[in-house]
Amino acid sequence: YYLPHLAHASMEPPVAVADVKDGKAEVWAPVQSPGGTRTDVAKTLGIPESDVTVNVTLLGGGFGRKSKCDFAIEAALLSKALSAPVKVQWTREDDIRHDFLHTVSVERIEAGLDKDGKVIAWRHRSVAPTIASTFAAGANHAAPFELGMGLVDMPFEIENIRCENPAVAAHTRIGWFRSVSNIPRAFAVQSMVGELAAATGRDQKAMLLELIGSPRIVKLSSVKDPWNYGEPWESYPIDTARLRGVVELVAQKGEWGRTVPKGHGLGIAVHRSFVSYIATIVEVAVDDKGKLTVPRVDTAIDCGTYVNPERIRSQLEGAAIMGLGLAKYGEISFKGGRVQQGNFDDFPVLRIDEAPLVTNVHIVPPGPDTPPSGVGEPGLPPFAPALANAIFAATGKRIRNLPIGKQLET
Repeated sequence: YYLPHLAHASMEPPVAVADVKDGKAEVWAPVQSPGGTRTDVAKTLGIPESDVTVNVTLLGGGFGRKSKCDFAIEAALLSKALSAPVKVQWTREDDIRHDFLHTVSVERIEAGLDKDGKVIAWRHRSVAPTIASTFAAGANHAAPFELGMGLVDMPFEIENIRCENPAVAAHTRIGWFRSVSNIPRAFAVQSMVGELAAATGRDQKAMLLELIGSPRIVKLSSVKDPWNYGEPWESYPIDTARLRGVVELVAQKGEWGRTVPKGHGLGIAVHRSFVSYIATIVEVAVDDKGKLTVPRVDTAIDCGTYVNPERIRSQLEGAAIMGLGLAKYGEISFKGGRVQQGNFDDFPVLRIDEAPLVTNVHIVPPGPDTPPSGVGEPGLPPFAPALANAIFAATGKRIRNLPIGKQLET
């Protein structure tokens, strides 16, 4: 399974105002890491952090891109050189061609089955330039936090599991992205579930629940330095009962198995990330020319204790739109060492007439011992595999390489 580099394409391109004078600096910018910005500006200018003030403006969309403050540093350097306040405004072309990109990845999964069709062996080889390459020269293996995003923490109850992470060099700037390495891992793992279901003549949901297995707490005793999004394992274990719960809930609310018109298909996927559990059903329609539309999306989330359900719904609705846009169009490619894309004519984002017609969000009521967990990022990973599984159900064509692009055209 292949996923290309992706750009963030935030609604507001990077912009910053800086005023450097009398040995002090003040910066106004839409940054996701004001503390990091303060540190980097101080280091670049050679002044104490106590002499740097960072004012955080409205973000204008970030998705991880604005955790890096290169544009604010540019403004500070120019202000120092000119002895005047300076505003640096990147163009859309600057933004896309000089992004800290979401990493390209190749995921290969092999499964072994016994004579009864039960999966008894699973090997997942995951290769992707690491974010660590941005911070340390020579980094060519995934960092522990990247391994813990759907690879070594894969929760299936399979007797023999092997995870591999071969070395690969980064050839561009790699950065944070909404859900990070969960995106390619969920696409591969949950697409493989769909492939196993088709190969064995099973229902997708039944295959998925069989692989998840019995309700239990998954122990990663064989993993060195297992990562859990910075949360304690005692409070946030990998709980397959909760994973099964969102699958059952979305299947019930999304009417899994319902009859759909010719050319339509249903796909399902589930993933744990940012210590939350999310399952998605996508209904897809593909016409005789290969045009793809999404009439309906259902997503179930178990994020523990929550306060404002409307914020949860809005995040998951947004994840469906972002997930569909990236799956259809998202790709940054290189030629002669430079990014080929530059604006929305060659790096499209989803338009309103392409958005899912209906997106239903189903929230699991919190239990007495379920502390709050992530909402902003976990909705994205299960979307693409649910979409790919739905496309297979509708057309018999298996999407293993993203973006979908023209693969369905006839």
